[in-house]
Formats: sequence, C-alpha cells, structure tokens
Amino acid sequence: MHEQIYIVGGKELTGTIEVQGAKNAGLKMLAAALLSEEPCTITNLPKIEDIERMKELVVSLGAKITTSPQGTTIVAKQLQTTLEPTITGKLRASAILAGPLLARTGEVFLPYPGGCNLGERPIDIFLSAFRALGVAEEESEKGFRLTAPHGLVGATILLSRVSVTVTETAMMAATLAKGTTTIKNAAMEPEIPALADYLNRCGAKITGAGTSTISIVGVERIAGAEITLIPDRLDTGTFALLGAITNSEITIANAEPNHLEIFWQQLERIGANFTIEGNTIRTHHHNGLIAQNITTHEYPGFPTDLQAPYTVAMTQASGMSLIHETIFSGRLFYTDQLRSMGANIIMCDPYRVIVNGPTKLRGRFLTSPDIRAGIALILAGLVAEGETRIDNIYQIDRGYEDIVGRLKKLGADISRNRPA
Repeated sequence: MHEQIYIVGGKELTGTIEVQGAKNAGLKMLAAALLSEEPCTITNLPKIEDIERMKELVVSLGAKITTSPQGTTIVAKQLQTTLEPTITGKLRASAILAGPLLARTGEVFLPYPGGCNLGERPIDIFLSAFRALGVAEEESEKGFRLTAPHGLVGATILLSRVSVTVTETAMMAATLAKGTTTIKNAAMEPEIPALADYLNRCGAKITGAGTSTISIVGVERIAGAEITLIPDRLDTGTFALLGAITNSEITIANAEPNHLEIFWQQLERIGANFTIEGNTIRTHHHNGLIAQNITTHEYPGFPTDLQAPYTVAMTQASGMSLIHETIFSGRLFYTDQLRSMGANIIMCDPYRVIVNGPTKLRGRFLTSPDIRAGIALILAGLVAEGETRIDNIYQIDRGYEDIVGRLKKLGADISRNRPA
C-alpha cells in the first residue's frame, strides 16, 4: 500500500518525546564492524530505513547480523568486495564501506551511490583520499574498481573541503594501513570522536578526532567490542524547534545537549523559551518568535540538517530573516512547498532565501524531497490550518524512527493513512 502522512495542524502539543540513537553514527558503526573478524554489538541503533539498507549491504558483503534485546551484533569473518548496486542507489552513505573493505581485503567495487538529491556531491574527494593511501582506481559506467593489492600505506591526506563521510572513511581505512596517516582539514562532528573512541577500544591508535587534524597509527588487527550510539543531535534540534513552532510544552529526553551549542544560542536569539537539565530539554510557552538570520556551517556551526526545520520556524517569526545554506546547493528547493502553504519566502539563489513572517500556513498536498526537508514539512503541517498530506514519506522514514507514533504521544493529529 502506498502510504502517506496525514496531519491536522493547529494543536498545542504536550508530553515527552525520546531522542533516537544517532543515524549518522549508526551508519558508520555498521561500516566499522567490517574492520574486525570478531563480533561487534551496537545498542541504541535506530529502526530507520537508512540503517536497514546499510544492514542489507553489510549482509550482502558476507557478514552475519543478529538482533536481540541486547543490541545488533555483526560478525564479518569473510567479506565480498562488490557493493550491491540496487542498495547503494538508495543510500549515499554506502561509500563509507569502501574504507573498511579496502583495509580488510585490498579491493572494492563501488557503484555510484544514491541517497538525497542535494546538488553536486562529487566522489572525487573520496578518491583523492584513497589515492593518498596507495589505492589505484578504474572507473567504468557502473562505478569504481578500487584496489590496493599490497595493502594500504599511511600518508598525509589533505581534504580539499570539510567532509564528514570522507573523514570517517579515511580514518577507518587508515586503522589497518602500514605506518601513520594524518588527515588535515578533517570534519569535527560529534559522530567522528564517537567512532574513534570505539575503534580505539578495539585496538586502533587514533588521536585528534574532533579536531581538524587526526592522526592514525596503523595496527595489524582490530578487535570486536560493544558500543552504545550517542543520541541523535538532529532529532534533538528538530523537536526543540517543534516546541517553538507550535508554542508547546514538550520534554525531550535522552539527548546530548552539548552537541548543539550554537543551535541553543540561536534558539535563544529567536525568543524560544527552553531549559536544559542534564540530558533533558524542556520547551516552554513563549511570547512570539523573532526573525533571525542563519548561515549553515560545518560543526560546530549551525547544522545544515536543521536548516529546513529552522526555516519553518522563521515563517512563524516576526520580521525578515535570511537563510544562507552554504553546504548543499539544492537544499532550499523545498521552500516552494512552504510557499504553497502560504509562507512568504523569496528565493535569491540556490543558496539563499528570505523569509518574511509571521504568516499563517494552510494545509496542502506536499511531497517530501529528502530526509530533512521531509521532517520540516511535518513541522509545517503541525502548525498549519486544516489538513496536510505528505507523499514520498520513505524519505522521512530514512531518518526518523516511528515519527508518527512519537508525535501522536505528544497529542499531534497525525497518521500514516487518512483517518476514518
């Protein structure tokens, strides 16, 4: 059955919503499990489509996965070297598997990866990192054959631009390389030191993760271990914005607020009312939101993945705000759908929009273009008058576990099929 999400907006929400395990950490931990022949057990792994696709890829490579109340266990004793193209076409993060596979087997065939359509995201930066480690490449119409028959060799990798996935992929590959690897202009997102901490517990020698320069001394083997995923900071930020947009009293549990320091600062500037106590955030009633500009930036700057929910908040704020997206060129095209709901948004160019608020939003038929825009459309539907119907919800399911069920617990009028 072709499912859609139906929302009747305008309701004040209340209650507690729990933060899921970090999607972007879970994808990388599943890849890291391939570095060892020993069992790796991951707990707090979110039940989302991207994680399921990555698990399918890992199994297609020869690993065995079992799930129990104690977590998800991966055992990768024997590995194939060709990634399944029907799955990689749905999951851009599949490229990270090339690092562990090259480290373990010295060979991988990488089909062109898929995922969100967010403008140009060239694979050249991956290939440049692999070349530095001694990898030869051969490109065809179907993808890339990467080989390192004599093993990877430590080197200095200077990233031409900051990339989370390339930083993590190169870091994983270098754990089993001969000699020392230095990654310069490395990304600093919290998922990177979380991955490094896990690998170090497994015998890796990684220092500097969480800074712009990471050093990896290659080791002969990586052991298995257990890992509990960090909370998803994008889940956390989205629900904090939900509380502000709907002017609701919401409790956000099992979070890690320290991963969102710039975001909290921005929330204070727009007049949102919230308190942070340990791993819990509470949103409170406010006296109206105030328009404020944002410019997305790599961590620790304002996250590109929270730009779309923030833009929805600006449609409800008094004044004019400029939203400047600096990471992905195609990430603002969803604003056409907010305009169809009544938002006053002017697109200046693919990187900038001006939002004038506040405006009343009206329910409309919408189509989710990607994960983060999809959740933003849900937030817009929750504050809009009338019914909003959202299609292509697979994109939302890729990143948010049981989002309909979790929002229902807050009192939202939302369902995956039209209510009777």
